Amino acid sequence: MLDPASLYTYEGERPALVEPPLVVALSGFIDAGGAVRQTVEHLLSTCRHEVVATFDVDQLHDYRARRPTMTFGGQNWLDVEAPQLRLLRVVDDEGSSLLLLSGPEPDVQWERFCAAVWRVVDELGVGLVTVLSAAPTAVPHTRPSGVTASASRPELLEGYRTWDVEAQVPGHASALLHLRGAQADRDVISVLAHVPHYLAGSDYPDAAAVLVRTLSGSTGVAVDVEALQEAAAATRVEVDRQVSESPEAAAVVTALEEQYDTSGDEGRGTGAASAFLPTADEIAEEFERFLAKREEDPGPE
Repeated sequence: MLDPASLYTYEGERPALVEPPLVVALSGFIDAGGAVRQTVEHLLSTCRHEVVATFDVDQLHDYRARRPTMTFGGQNWLDVEAPQLRLLRVVDDEGSSLLLLSGPEPDVQWERFCAAVWRVVDELGVGLVTVLSAAPTAVPHTRPSGVTASASRPELLEGYRTWDVEAQVPGHASALLHLRGAQADRDVISVLAHVPHYLAGSDYPDAAAVLVRTLSGSTGVAVDVEALQEAAAATRVEVDRQVSESPEAAAVVTALEEQYDTSGDEGRGTGAASAFLPTADEIAEEFERFLAKREEDPGPE
């Protein structure tokens, strides 16, 4: 393997931090409802931040699979929205901070990318690593979004609900990063937001809000989620309107509500962790639907 250190470059001196938490939020694959992307956008729009390091996207990105947008001005090319994979320091109003690794999921060199991230973790003395994702799930939009989690050791899962099922799903760089960290006895937790499967292809700010609240609780960085909550309320109103116009859609939502409400305490946690827990078959079925839709209409990411 080529030296992983050649994948990234620090912007100036490394920051002197004491066991900073690292949040990994890669977009492009397991990001139903755009929840991970919206989480990053919200963090950067509400908190002070600075670039700590940049990754060499040219070594990791498949431009033909995910073509960047370019601007043509009539007589000449004017600009390109080049993909960026960056490590940032995000600081709240009280001065507490976290490190945020965000950008498009690498298309190639996953093992080398993971080795590079864990090398950065060691160089900056990172404590807990939290990996964010979002998946289509059998939950209704009329109930609070929730999360489930997996971790490298059971102690990290206190307060979270888990999926005590075994399922095979397509691999992704974030999951491999978690796996390699767990194999090396590192502290890493993956938090997955639940998005109604029928809204997985649209922005779903309610799931982004629960991700922000969850990482705020785990990192101690205070982030106001009012803007996301307002967007979530507006989304619910619009979805309610569309559902009311379709008896078939209304029947699906009603069935999901009944399933959610009768699942009992074993099906839901408390606070940010609350969510109906689907079966392994439901997980696999919803992933297949989600991935099939992505293949038909992959979108900008």
